Amino acid sequence: MSIDVVTFGCRLNSYESEVMKREAEAAGLKDAILINTCAVTNEAVRQARQAVRKARRDNPNARIIVTGCAAQTESATFSEMEEVDLVLGNTEKLERKSYQQVATFGIDDSEKVRVNDIMSVEETAGHLIDGLEGRARAFVQVQNGCDHRCTFCIIPYGRGNSRSVPMGVVIDQIRRLTENGYNEIVLTGVDITSYGSDLPGTPKLGALTAKILKMVPDLKRLRLSSIDSIEADDELMRVIADDERLMPHFHLSLQAGDDMILKRMKRRHLRADTIAFCEEVRRLRPDVVFGADIIAGFPTETEEMFQNSLRIVDECGLTHLHVFPFSPRPGTPAARMPQLPRQVVKERGARLRAKGEEVLKKHLAGEVGKILPVLVEKEGLGRTETFTQTEITGGEAGEILMVKIIGHSDRHLLGDVVSRAA
Repeated sequence: MSIDVVTFGCRLNSYESEVMKREAEAAGLKDAILINTCAVTNEAVRQARQAVRKARRDNPNARIIVTGCAAQTESATFSEMEEVDLVLGNTEKLERKSYQQVATFGIDDSEKVRVNDIMSVEETAGHLIDGLEGRARAFVQVQNGCDHRCTFCIIPYGRGNSRSVPMGVVIDQIRRLTENGYNEIVLTGVDITSYGSDLPGTPKLGALTAKILKMVPDLKRLRLSSIDSIEADDELMRVIADDERLMPHFHLSLQAGDDMILKRMKRRHLRADTIAFCEEVRRLRPDVVFGADIIAGFPTETEEMFQNSLRIVDECGLTHLHVFPFSPRPGTPAARMPQLPRQVVKERGARLRAKGEEVLKKHLAGEVGKILPVLVEKEGLGRTETFTQTEITGGEAGEILMVKIIGHSDRHLLGDVVSRAA
């Protein structure tokens, strides 16, 4: 065994895992398992601890290094595990010197934790990579951190304040990946709609998106990861309307559909803002599909408030739901609010997931009979432009095929390959 990376959480973590592996290998590190954790929920931290124990059972002689957001926010949780050799913070995990010290001198028990003050980090480096191992699409980090302090969220304490990657660096990275054969690029970060607020001239996400599409004409598909719709700027809306290479799928950081709960979450939008955004984007791009993150059972949520979250699914025409039963994270204001019984939280989460299954099936049924371009992800599966999973036969990972949709299962489309895309 050389270096194995286990990744939890978001697309940004996936991108950073590729950088971590490259830097660790360049440092000469061998026989190591890097576990890149997520801190969004208590369950995410539990899964990371479980992965650590499994890694030690399966690889008794390997060095186990834990990093990522959970390592940043609760380093003691992992440093106290006897299976763990080293805990690295979110800044340290991307630095070659962190792994050089391990490769050269081993791990000193007195330095088992190497985690800095993430709030002191003022820049985000644009790490150039040639691709992402085993992935048909490539993620490109454009931003890191978050300046907002939603009451339920621990992530700013794991990622720090918002920092943007300079536009030229982003474009160079995308050009490099496109030349290496990637047909689809996903812009990723913690809060990508805050892009540019710390850069000279304060360019916004719309300017970045327009520049990428202009400067990399060979790029076939550009996709945005989760966005905060209240921050969508006018130029981004123009790109949505005018350039079909920007994929018509937007995943919204919605969180709730009730105004009082949104206020208690310290969100910056109201339900009417989200509905208006979806209506405007649908007017500009009729083929658009929306996904959203929604939290079920937030503290103080009444049944009436929860019903507002259920109703906004239809009012916005949402299709892909990521449902999170509320998980109180220590150190956040929401953890100190009056909590709902766990059974109520679980039950509301189940009802939201059922609603998600209902609207997804409706969307799938509406695609039957169409001929759609599908990016092959792996053998037998691909994604349409609206990020709808599609079962197909044939094609290589990363290739775009024209596919006739002949039916659907409960969760994905069924298609026959017609031809390769032009």
